[in-house]
Amino acid sequence: MRKLTIDISLPAERYEALYTGVVKDVQTVSREGVRVRFPGMILQKFLQHDGVHGTFVIEFDDANKFRAITKIV
Repeated sequence: MRKLTIDISLPAERYEALYTGVVKDVQTVSREGVRVRFPGMILQKFLQHDGVHGTFVIEFDDANKFRAITKIV
């Protein structure tokens, strides 16, 4: 299983575009230097009043399909 560490600072106003479906994916570069794109809705459980902020580990299977996301900081 592949794991990537990402830092996210997504203000509530920008998260709203994900919530309403205007934007579907989040794209960022991991700490490992890999460009990663994933469905923004996987961040929903981490949404606070000011948006989504923190360091996360995303796990993918061998076919690069999303398996899990964990907030570490």
